[in-house]
Amino acid sequence: MTPASPLAAAAPEINIIPFEPAHIEGALRLSQEAGWPHRAEDWGLTLSVSRGVVALQGDEVVGTALCSLFGEVAAINMIIVDARMRGRGLGRKLMQAVLDIASPREQRLTATEDGLPLYEKLGFVVVGEIIQHQGIARAAEAEEPVQVNAPADLAELAAMDHAASGMDRRDLIAGILKTGELLRAERGFALLRLFGRGKVLGPVVAQDAATARALIAAGATRAAGEFLRIDLPDWALAPFAESLGLAHVGGGTAMTRAARAAPDTDYTTFALASQALG
Repeated sequence: MTPASPLAAAAPEINIIPFEPAHIEGALRLSQEAGWPHRAEDWGLTLSVSRGVVALQGDEVVGTALCSLFGEVAAINMIIVDARMRGRGLGRKLMQAVLDIASPREQRLTATEDGLPLYEKLGFVVVGEIIQHQGIARAAEAEEPVQVNAPADLAELAAMDHAASGMDRRDLIAGILKTGELLRAERGFALLRLFGRGKVLGPVVAQDAATARALIAAGATRAAGEFLRIDLPDWALAPFAESLGLAHVGGGTAMTRAARAAPDTDYTTFALASQALG
């Protein structure tokens, strides 16, 4: 038998433990190395509505996985493995840990190209495409009236969001409203907040496309001259996003596992809160 090298023998064991706020600094390093735009504050918002795990080698964070719990739906997100640790099955171990947290809820995620094969092996199926647009926002006239930062009725907003998505995200909406802006139309709402390189607009929840366009136009106007991102669940509003200075820059694959019946509703999610949070 070939003896292990001194370096291999000295490498600390990798332990998977619950994700705590103290791990955000190490998680931020991983997301930056992966080319993701998240700030520590963005990690904090996601963690505030999530449970999850980190992989530690010694005191160093070398992997992360979160499960955001939204009633009968769990959003699986922030699955990152340190590039030095890939090919060792760590990603699968992290995924299994958060799937155990999520069960028996419906599980949703947005897959990167690299992660897609693993998620398919774990029983996730493709249900759509997420289209990411971003750029320097341009002001535009809304098709219908939109109020900015009107008094928020959290229960009403959460009910509209739940009707559109099937997710109970009252706590997430409340968290965003602490520092973000509410855009309110007669038949829908949108949230605008700081994220990554600038701002993100989402979710955008509305009863029709005209209302969604009005909310998106109002969001772009509020962010005019600044970097703005929006993640769309289909291509219907992609040309409109382009007209506001937000170029198509990629996206991800929407996947689900243990899916439940879609709600019967007049509301639609026209833009995601984020790829992580649905």
